Amino acid sequence: MQKNPNVIYILADDMGYGDISALNERCPFQTPHLDRIAREGITFTDAHATAAVCTPSRYGILTGRYNWRSRLKSHVVGGYSEPLIEEGRKTVADLFRSQGYRTAMIGKWHLGMNFSRTADFYEKPDFDACTGVDYAGVIRNSPVSNGFDYFFGISASLDMPPYIYIENDRFTEMPDRMTRNTGKKFWREGPTAPGFHHENVLDELTERVCEKIEEYKSSPFFIYFAMPAPHTPILPGERFIGKSGTNEYGDFVLHCDDAVGRIVGKLEEAGLYEDTIVVYTSDNGCSPMADYPELLAKGHNPSYVFRGTKADIYEGGHRIPLLVQWKNGIRGGRRCGQIVCLSDFMATMAELLEVQLPDNMGEDSVSNLPIWRGSDSEVRKDVVHQSIDGSLSIRRGNFKLELCPGSGGWSDPVPGSEDASLPRFQLYNLEEDIGETNNVIGQYPELAKELRDTLKRYVENGRSTPGERQSNNGQRIWETVAWLDEPDDKPLC
Repeated sequence: MQKNPNVIYILADDMGYGDISALNERCPFQTPHLDRIAREGITFTDAHATAAVCTPSRYGILTGRYNWRSRLKSHVVGGYSEPLIEEGRKTVADLFRSQGYRTAMIGKWHLGMNFSRTADFYEKPDFDACTGVDYAGVIRNSPVSNGFDYFFGISASLDMPPYIYIENDRFTEMPDRMTRNTGKKFWREGPTAPGFHHENVLDELTERVCEKIEEYKSSPFFIYFAMPAPHTPILPGERFIGKSGTNEYGDFVLHCDDAVGRIVGKLEEAGLYEDTIVVYTSDNGCSPMADYPELLAKGHNPSYVFRGTKADIYEGGHRIPLLVQWKNGIRGGRRCGQIVCLSDFMATMAELLEVQLPDNMGEDSVSNLPIWRGSDSEVRKDVVHQSIDGSLSIRRGNFKLELCPGSGGWSDPVPGSEDASLPRFQLYNLEEDIGETNNVIGQYPELAKELRDTLKRYVENGRSTPGERQSNNGQRIWETVAWLDEPDDKPLC
């Protein structure tokens, strides 16, 4: 056995907690490959992305830092956007590379990069295709500038142009046509390369992961596979159509499960299965584009018992599936109900590799290694979430304070439509009310204030873990979140 295990981090795009049959006793279809990881590893039942949408949660995974500390205070970046990861900030890929690992990123980046541009370039709103891009030029600040030895994938979501593969710091082809689609197969109009076909992307990227496993098998490696699915365009392969008994989204979930099975099968074929850590998770909850009414009519709820969907401050927005398997290091068949966060990956890997992180790395990352090694003790006292509109919440124990009057996202009540007679903030006891239906802030005003003050301290300290105070980036978040400047004696409800 080599000294350090290989690591493959598989990140689904918009997959709900309830989409894995091992997590959802009422799931109308089976996800056998994901269920196997659950049987042979740890299933986390209270795991959270740092945000309810994809760009910010990916920032949290790779940097170990809450995304709202970056310049992006709400929403997401597009396919042509500037880099979000700050110049000089180290990622978890840098951590692995410093310990002799080969590192590769396959799939959806969605954290911005610098394309070669002409003078007439400007970033258009609503993620539209941009003119003024030199597709033959060098790309700066792609994943290979952020700790990865190799990158193959797309700049953003599969429904955001440009639709051209990037390898390392170059586009692989020149666009030769404009394409678009609608409905569940939606993607925005944009320049498309001759060899790029949306319906083939999941399988082509999965094959690249398998090729990298073969290439890297003689030395420790870290592969970050950011799948573009089951996010729109919802394009299950023909062999999966109708197999879920729900709709195209359920079929696409089965396609994702199959991709995981292909990767695990490759590890077995290469003799690497027992000493490779496989992490499977999602960047946020399921999108309404999956058609919840249609799925519910078929007996399936991607959000399981949780309120809300992708984009929301409610649990359905950010509570995600998290499965971790390592045959040589983790006792299988365990379920863990402790609060954990996807930002914890950096500190967990640092402890595993016996690396002391400097104060300016992983400011919001807490090691989960004690849980991996069998401890039932709490590793994280609290966790902070963010919705698409920038609203924050803080969870401690069973209580969750949401510093907005509604969903902060796409579910009712959407921002701006909230009932003015209701409390402006929400406090829920998740042990008694997992569906977040009974706002108890009026019963626990002191607890709400204590949680608010803790969050305010985390914002102002630039970190939520012990260490030297750090700075936040971009516009000061307290200029965009009014409650941070409120007098201490102002009622929260």
